[in-house]
Amino acid sequence: MKSYNVKLIEKGVYNLTNTKNSIPWNKAEVLTDFISPWDKEIPKKIEFKALWDTKNIFFCFTVLDNDIHINTKDDSVDSIANSDRVELFFRSDASLNPYYCLEIDPTPRVMDFMAYPNREFNFDWNWPQEAIKVKSEILDSKFSVEIAISIESLQKFNLIKNNQIETGIFRAKYTKNEQSDFEPIWITWVNPNTKEPDFHIPTSFGVLNLLKE
Repeated sequence: MKSYNVKLIEKGVYNLTNTKNSIPWNKAEVLTDFISPWDKEIPKKIEFKALWDTKNIFFCFTVLDNDIHINTKDDSVDSIANSDRVELFFRSDASLNPYYCLEIDPTPRVMDFMAYPNREFNFDWNWPQEAIKVKSEILDSKFSVEIAISIESLQKFNLIKNNQIETGIFRAKYTKNEQSDFEPIWITWVNPNTKEPDFHIPTSFGVLNLLKE
C-alpha cells in the first residue's frame, strides 16, 4: 500500500480559524502523486498535505484549476455530488464494513456519510459537528480546502491502528462534454486498477503514518 508520513507539530497551538496560529503547512510533506487512470489527459497539479498534533489531524488540498464547477442549485447531496470537490475516505480494514467518507467542494460544502460494501451509503450519518472543521479559498487559478478532524473521533470509529490511518485521497473534476453536460473526471492517489472509475473498493486506499516525533 502507498503511504504518506504525517509529521507531528506542537499540540494545541494551531487551528484553522485563527490566522495568527495558522497551520505551518511548510513543515508537511507534499504529496502530488495523483493520477486519473481512466482518462487520457494528465490531471492538473494537486498538492495534498497533512500534519497532526495528537489532538487533531489537519489536511490541506491545493488544487490548480482555472475553471471550477460548482452546482449552486441548493445545498443537497446531489448538488455537492455534481460539483468539483476533494474527498477523504477512512476505513478500519479492507472489509469496508463500515468506512467513512468526506467530500468537500470549494465553497466549502461538506457531504459526509457512512458507507458499507457494494456502495451502500448512509447519508443520514454525519461526522460529529464538534469533531470537524473546514475552510476553503478560491483564487483565479486554484482553490484550497483545509480540514481539521479530532483524533478522538477517529479513535471512536476505530480508524487509528498502530498510529496508522487507512485512507483514500481523491478529487472529482467536472468538465463539459460535447453535449454541454458536465461529467466528472475521477482523480486518485492510489490506482485501484479497475476498468471503470471506482473509489469504493479496498484497492483505492493507502496509509497515513502518524509520526510520533
